[in-house]
Amino acid sequence: MGDLSSTQFFQSISENKVPVKEILDVVYHATAEKGYNPVNQIVGYIMSGDPTYITSYNGARSMIMKAERDELVEELLKEYIRNEAWKEGEF
Repeated sequence: MGDLSSTQFFQSISENKVPVKEILDVVYHATAEKGYNPVNQIVGYIMSGDPTYITSYNGARSMIMKAERDELVEELLKEYIRNEAWKEGEF
C-alpha cells in the first residue's frame, strides 16, 4: 500500500473521442447521399439543436450528437479561415 498521508492523483482514460472534423465529414456525406442539402441540414441542427435535422443514415445523427454545437461551429470556422488563407490583421 502507498503513502496514505499524500493526496493520490487518479486520471481516467478518456474514451476515444471522434474528431469533430470526422463527424462533420460523416454527417455531410450521409446527408448528401440521402438527397438532402448538407449545408442547410447542418445549419438547422447547429441553430436549433434539434437532431432530426440530421439523417440517421450511416449513424450520422448519433455521431453529430457526440460533439457540442459550439465545437461544430469552431471546426467549421477554423476550416473556412484555413481555406481562405486569411492573414493576421485582414479583418
